[in-house]
Formats: sequence, C-alpha cells, structure tokens
Amino acid sequence: MGKSASELVAEAKTKVEILDVNAVEAEIALGKAVLIDLRETEELTATGRIPGSIHVPRGMLEFRADPTSPYHQDPIDPSKRIILHCASGGRSALAATTLQAMGYSDVAHLDGGFTAWKAAGKPVE
Repeated sequence: MGKSASELVAEAKTKVEILDVNAVEAEIALGKAVLIDLRETEELTATGRIPGSIHVPRGMLEFRADPTSPYHQDPIDPSKRIILHCASGGRSALAATTLQAMGYSDVAHLDGGFTAWKAAGKPVE
C-alpha cells in the first residue's frame, strides 16, 4: 500500500507555512490575505465561519484557483497571499501543497483549522 492520509498530511505540513490563529487574525485585520474556508457547506451551516473568509469546498479548489478555468473565483489569484483552513488542518495542508504546485507562491494554512480558531475565542459568524 502507498501512503496513508495521515502520512500525506504530515508530509504536506513540512512543505507549507503553518500559521496559528493569532497570526491569521493579524493578517486578516491588515487586509494582507485571502482566507479560504475549504470545509463542506454542511460544516459551515453547522458551525459558522470566520468573518471575511471565502468558501471554496476542497473538491473545487483547483478549479476555483485556476485563472483559466470557467469555474475560477475572484479574488483567488496566484499573486495574492492565500491562507487556507478546514476543520482541523489536514485538508488545508494538502490543499496548500496543491496551490504551490499550481504556481501560488505565498500560501499558508491555519494550524488546527476552524476548531482551533473557535477554541481560541476568535470571531465566528
């Protein structure tokens, strides 16, 4: 068998910038980054979302991030600072490596994801 999901996530975390909730909050406050929420619609409905985040389900990320795709979504742009998050940090670590492969050079992900954000008492809508 090849690598397990947890092995892939661990490997991805060695290749991407990892931010804690305070760093993400600071970048959002300064307007320095596009924050992308990779969770499924049902997850957002059940738990809320980080104010200002853009919802792009993980399965659509490559299409929304590709400027040549008919599914491209502004303001997702290879020239911008992109911060990804999911529920706990696994999907976002994997997605960050995917964006890097697509030519995005300023990509990071939120360590612990939305769960860490909420546990830290950060704003949720």
